[in-house]
Amino acid sequence: MGWTGDFEDDPLSSCDVSGEGMEMGCCKNKKRFVISTTYQASFLALLCFAITVQVALSLGSYSGHATPPMYGDYEAQRHWMEITYHLPVNQWYINGSDNDLNYWGLDYPPLTAYHSWLFGSIANKLNRSWVELHISRGIETESHKIFMRITVLVTYWIVYVSSLLLSIGFFRYTVSHRMLNYCAVAVLYPGLLVVDNGHFQYNHVSLGLFLFSFACFVSSFFKLGSMFFVLALNFKQMELYHALPVAIYLLSRSFPSNNRLITSQRYLSWAKQLFVIFITVTVTFLFVWLPFLVTRSDLIQILHRIFPFYRGIFEDKVANFWCAINILYKLKSNFEIFVLLRVRPAILLWNENPAFVSWLLIISNTRCSSID
Repeated sequence: MGWTGDFEDDPLSSCDVSGEGMEMGCCKNKKRFVISTTYQASFLALLCFAITVQVALSLGSYSGHATPPMYGDYEAQRHWMEITYHLPVNQWYINGSDNDLNYWGLDYPPLTAYHSWLFGSIANKLNRSWVELHISRGIETESHKIFMRITVLVTYWIVYVSSLLLSIGFFRYTVSHRMLNYCAVAVLYPGLLVVDNGHFQYNHVSLGLFLFSFACFVSSFFKLGSMFFVLALNFKQMELYHALPVAIYLLSRSFPSNNRLITSQRYLSWAKQLFVIFITVTVTFLFVWLPFLVTRSDLIQILHRIFPFYRGIFEDKVANFWCAINILYKLKSNFEIFVLLRVRPAILLWNENPAFVSWLLIISNTRCSSID
């Protein structure tokens, strides 16, 4: 896809990191990408095409359609709206007469639950039968399907697409042709479109929050980026796969680059920056979990639902390392669950080993330069 535009000098178009690694200073005589009429038309065409693809996918069938008793992901998302709207917070993750955990029990972190509560409240305003407690199970009316499709479209464009545009510098006019092409690929990524728009999923929300954190990190807004990453993690626990690389990135980027400081001062400044990030992460976690803390919810049970190790270390039909290995060698048949649980952390750390090595090299090089 060919993007067009002109470049001009702009003394205030971008900023860089200066001082002790956290202060922002404006750079002069930087080049910025000026949006041309051709580019605007091309980008508008891309957005229209993406919406067309999403609508086309929404017209198709989905997993679990007219298949009792569980009805698939569509019913799972609808049921979570039903439960979170009608039941108090401290019962969302607890098995009971009004919340059968064997019937699509909530097993995602709190931010997903709040997301379900929000759309459940809207659904109740529009049509109570969509989320009526017990009675609404298995409902598959066309009007409710349209509502569910719209919720996916709205969050996709508000959270995911806006985070993509922010990540490539679109709102600061510092975007390049290559980054625009990357954005086009991400917006039209088939896997995400098919799963989310075709099967009523909201994976794009956690990905969008992660991209917001990425945009903040590359702009040296580490505290704000840490907050967004915690939100992404509290929307979907799969973001744990990004946790270690993010932690290592923050460890390395927080180290002061000011060579005028002596070594002890640099390490002291580093410790202060890490402490501020730690406080930011802690406060954000407390804020997200506050309703459960106030209502004295069973936090152990919530964690038990979010990390259901009793079901094994992987789910069937979920594409990951363990599922792929299971095709060749039946792990569940040859090993007890507790054995696999012990092996998994070691393999995870081994896979993340390059990130550890990269961080150590960055820190050692920085330290050597300060000594020199």
